[in-house]
Amino acid sequence: MRWLALPLVLGAALPASAETLVAARTLRAQTILGPDDVVVAEGTLPGTATDPGEVIGLETRVAIYQGRPIRPADLGPPAIVDRNQAVVLIYAAGALTITAEGRALGRGGVGDRIKAMNIGSRTTVSGVVAGDGTILIQRER
Repeated sequence: MRWLALPLVLGAALPASAETLVAARTLRAQTILGPDDVVVAEGTLPGTATDPGEVIGLETRVAIYQGRPIRPADLGPPAIVDRNQAVVLIYAAGALTITAEGRALGRGGVGDRIKAMNIGSRTTVSGVVAGDGTILIQRER
């Protein structure tokens, strides 16, 4: 069997040094990340955060232990609605808008889908948390 020797080309592209964000300390769930909570470590792992600017200000959805990589899937926007909090439910379809008092059955940030109970009818509905803390109910399809 004959092997072909490939010449080593100087200046060829070498793998770039990559960085991964890891937790500087143990972070409990529902912790809003600050600059002191993350550290840049050498090496790369698929599916992990690499830029501190992308994670600062986000909230942890699970506990992240010291030295463990930070995955974007473990983070989300800070919650503005807590479980059992009184909320306004808004249902809009065309020119029709219905508002009702509700109680959040989950916790969520802007854009998160959570369940809530309509206080008047005791019906459970699902909607998206808006920036002002109201829950926008969407018609089931």
